[in-house]
Amino acid sequence: MSSKNTHNIFKKISLILVIFSITSIIHGQTTTYNQFWNEIQLNRTINKKWSAELDIAATYSSTESSSNIFEQNIQRSLRGWGHYYLTPRWKLSAFLAYYNNKDVPEIGQFESPEWRFALQGIYYFHKTGYTLSTRMRLELRHMKNQDDDYENVLRYRQQIKYIKPINSKVLREGVVYVIASDELYFKSGTKVTGESFFDRNRFNIGAGYLFTDDIQLELTYANEYLPRNNGNQTVNAASIAITLNNLFENLNKKLLHKNDSPPSDE
Repeated sequence: MSSKNTHNIFKKISLILVIFSITSIIHGQTTTYNQFWNEIQLNRTINKKWSAELDIAATYSSTESSSNIFEQNIQRSLRGWGHYYLTPRWKLSAFLAYYNNKDVPEIGQFESPEWRFALQGIYYFHKTGYTLSTRMRLELRHMKNQDDDYENVLRYRQQIKYIKPINSKVLREGVVYVIASDELYFKSGTKVTGESFFDRNRFNIGAGYLFTDDIQLELTYANEYLPRNNGNQTVNAASIAITLNNLFENLNKKLLHKNDSPPSDE
């Protein structure tokens, strides 16, 4: 595929996402929740083409009776990734995850354990001073409904993302950067997730900082619009994500370096 054709496809995807974002804002929502999302990402480089990742996450939410974003822990999750770097522009991934969706009647959520498998592709548009990317993800969700039966839900997610370093032209140690993204979710109709084809729209904006090439922190604000049969929802979420690359290898190197240091003269 030529660069011109790829760019045209990206422009069309961007236009579609913008239209859905505007539509989401125009529609009135009946219920709004404030939440806190946190995630730790542990990455390990295997070789030049492959890497592995483990994500540990939790979600907290306000309720109709309390505005405290830490009022209820509504979800915990564990997700394992495999990444393959096909070309400098294409990154292909797959993951298997377990989500513990807790019983929280105050926000209309029932206990729904979930196993999730996904295939994902990210295409990067590397530009001088910033990066654009588009992410395509297909998820198979195996989750329990209110009748204690498990259902399979297919969900497709399409995202565009913008990253711009502030005090450098590239992402490296000591660099602050801003990020913005928008993502559309489409799903199959089931009892556990509802019959609507459009699942949600998620908009993110925030900033990140690279303490080192292997330690990264991101703070973002997320706005979600969720159309539901029993009343639409809006979620405003504060999010923090910590990324640690090759953590155990780096710790091992520091310990070896410390042990190899010459004794002091004291």
